[in-house]
Amino acid sequence: MPQEAKCRAPNLVVPVINVNKCEGKEDCLRVCPHGVFEMATLTAEHKAKMSLIGRLKARVHGNRQAFVMHPDACHACGVCVTACPEGAIKLVKVGG
Repeated sequence: MPQEAKCRAPNLVVPVINVNKCEGKEDCLRVCPHGVFEMATLTAEHKAKMSLIGRLKARVHGNRQAFVMHPDACHACGVCVTACPEGAIKLVKVGG
């Protein structure tokens, strides 16, 4: 069965990235068939919401992380969750 056939209806869930775990390795960007993610540089506002360990990890990894830029494009196939080596992505029910 093709991966697309396993996907649930769009917009029931969206990917959420744990900013304290993401190391910006771009695996989610490479595997997402719907272009949900983009890489961006963390701003001071982003860093202010992170733990000390998260900020240190971010600095080591160039202060770049993946961001969910197009949540409406998500088809909830979960390949990003599986591909993330840090386990930083989870699918969260919309409105839940």
